[in-house]
Amino acid sequence: MRRRTGLMAGTAAVTVLTGALGACAPSKKAAESGSGDQLRIATTTDVVNFNPLIGSSRTDYWLTNLMYPHLLTIGNDGSKQPSLATKWGYTSPKTGFYEIRGDMKWSDGTPLTASDVAYTLNAVKKDKPSGTLYGQLANFSSAKAVSPTRVELKLSKPDATVIPEVGFWGNVVPEHVFGKAGSVAKFANNANWVSAGPYRLTRVAKGQSYTMERVTPYPLAPGGRPTVSEVVYKVYPDVNTEILALKNGDVDAIANALPPAQVQPLKQADGITVEEVPGLGYAHLAYNMDKKPLDNVKVRQALAHAVDYEAIRKVVLQGQAVSTGSSPLMPVLKQFHDPSLQEYTFDPAMARKLLRDAGYTADGSGRFPLSFRMIYSLQDPVTAQWATLVRDDAAKAGITIKPQGLERNTYLAKTDAGDFDIYAGNFAIMDDPATNMTLTYLPKGIINYSHVDAPDLSALVTKAQATTDVNEQKKLVQAAAKLVHDQVYDNVMYTQNLYVAHRSNWTGFVVKPSELLSIVDPQSLSNVKSNS
Repeated sequence: MRRRTGLMAGTAAVTVLTGALGACAPSKKAAESGSGDQLRIATTTDVVNFNPLIGSSRTDYWLTNLMYPHLLTIGNDGSKQPSLATKWGYTSPKTGFYEIRGDMKWSDGTPLTASDVAYTLNAVKKDKPSGTLYGQLANFSSAKAVSPTRVELKLSKPDATVIPEVGFWGNVVPEHVFGKAGSVAKFANNANWVSAGPYRLTRVAKGQSYTMERVTPYPLAPGGRPTVSEVVYKVYPDVNTEILALKNGDVDAIANALPPAQVQPLKQADGITVEEVPGLGYAHLAYNMDKKPLDNVKVRQALAHAVDYEAIRKVVLQGQAVSTGSSPLMPVLKQFHDPSLQEYTFDPAMARKLLRDAGYTADGSGRFPLSFRMIYSLQDPVTAQWATLVRDDAAKAGITIKPQGLERNTYLAKTDAGDFDIYAGNFAIMDDPATNMTLTYLPKGIINYSHVDAPDLSALVTKAQATTDVNEQKKLVQAAAKLVHDQVYDNVMYTQNLYVAHRSNWTGFVVKPSELLSIVDPQSLSNVKSNS
């Protein structure tokens, strides 16, 4: 799906933790060098929220995913697969269901039942926490546990995206814990954690480490028991320090994706294995159509022709990215991808012609009277590199672009406020076209950064969202993608396969798509083992 407050572009926010956490300290074991019974994982950010229902950073996501299960997981092609739920679907256009496992328990011994699922969905709908799950519930009315293993969802109108997307994006939380806390939007969940995943957070040293201990039984692990007794996330200031720690053996794996330039050197390093992680997201430039003259399609098309996409993929991405044809339907989504859409060519002369057609005249130096402020996150090293290339290439077409690198929290705040001309960033997972387009291109979509309000596009997306006929949905989303492409409602630049690294003596990692899952997904960390 997408980023919301941090998941898709990944926040690096910092917040003040409560006194209870300030008193926590890492155990001696957590501070010692790793062993086969402890897996040490590097990250560059502290936890912001321990409540999985609230918008979070990548580190939040990685830790809370190990404690609060999802109904569904995902395949490398975006297809949904069983996790807590064994069956799911619709019994009528406005009634959906999940059948869940009957052998799951919370770490305090309380059974995990359909009541926990229903409670989670109803509480999120009522309290409106700022996390990813709430964005999926626009057409959700209510949920009810009709048996210990079956929950039924009522929708306000037909929406084929609710069951698969809620199942994948929504963590299930324990009703007997969160229900006592009042609003799930305000519950800090910062101590005495209860888990139904393979690990439970037990010790926190802010700025240093987060220690998680094995939960047993855990039916989704081999033999009902995660293979490693302890997982420790260690906090480092940047990815270069992480890589040094990996080479020195101070950590066993790096959670975040490697910078493209580091992939080949690490592949050649002794004792290190590099894993390729399928990409389900894309990088893009969003032109704020609330800001004139970006409401003019010829200006947007000129900007699209003023980007050297292939150079960015070769120079910055080291060839680790592919074109989407300037379309939000990526090649990895084979069921929906439309190969007939072609990427905008880098053509400064065409860009100049389009600007002249739009009524602009260049001065004696060839510059048009146009200047755009482009924001990007300083914590995103790949975007930070290509932002300067976008500026330099635009100058060849006589367009002035002023890149503004911002600290992550400021970047997100300005994005949400529409305080930019051009947004440069990326979405980590865009797994379901109808859902993605609903959130990205409808007027009230929570990630509609271009501020698109196009009735013809909205009609196509709304129909695609409602239909359960896959062939009909394909026609609708492809028609919508063509509008996005032709009108440059979004300038999609590339989709990137990512790479992560770990010590070679650790095996059994299960690779899942995107940096959010990669090798730190619950399935992976409940299977990994040390051979030393």
